[in-house]
Amino acid sequence: MSFFKKMLASVGIGAARINTELDTLEVAVGGEIGGTVYLEGGQADQSIDNIYLKLKTHYIREQGDSKLRETATIAKYLVTQGFELKAGERKQIPFRFRLPDRMPVTLRNVPIWIETGLDIDMGVDPKDEDLIHVVPDRKMRTVLDAAELLGFRLREVTNDYAPRLGGALPFVQEFEYAPGGRFYGYLDELEILFFPKGDTLELILQVDRRARGLSGLFAEALELDERFVRVRLSRDDLLRGPQSVAAQLEAVIARHI
Repeated sequence: MSFFKKMLASVGIGAARINTELDTLEVAVGGEIGGTVYLEGGQADQSIDNIYLKLKTHYIREQGDSKLRETATIAKYLVTQGFELKAGERKQIPFRFRLPDRMPVTLRNVPIWIETGLDIDMGVDPKDEDLIHVVPDRKMRTVLDAAELLGFRLREVTNDYAPRLGGALPFVQEFEYAPGGRFYGYLDELEILFFPKGDTLELILQVDRRARGLSGLFAEALELDERFVRVRLSRDDLLRGPQSVAAQLEAVIARHI
């Protein structure tokens, strides 16, 4: 390679192009997703350090009276290690990986995408982004169906900054419900957070009681009307289906209104 072409490669001029094609755009939490990374060399030979895939999403972080939208990496996967990509060369690299058990889903306005990138020494790293649709797994679906059976209406799904609860992630995903059924008039809202642990599922319920009377108004003003309740659903609990889980949730919520 001539000195001029080496310089072209090092500053990213005429750089490699990358495109990722996924086998499917919909996958459940904890499921597998696969596809192929297509590479085409640029005007000059280039040393590729790594090809990686990143699962990414947005979350909201409050700062004073403002709400900032931040980007988080949910997981990162190495597709292949370094190699030399010749000028104009074309490569196809298949991949398959498993989504984490603990990750957000794309209900409502929560975007999740896969970012494919090349590490090029001293160069401009080309990237490709592909939106995917992550749906609830069986465990989560059972709880969501149970909430509907109790008359709750899903109002909003958000990723909110909460590093102490998020574990490896800086946020948690909150499912906010408007009350209905027997809880209409007793609650302002119900929020559910999901924490999968193998075959079991742990929930944190935020029960926001509706203010009643003068004491209730004081409690609401001081944010004392919110109760946080931890609920653990075993494998057997979940296998019994939404009706059984709905009965458990109904009993728990009733004790805190």
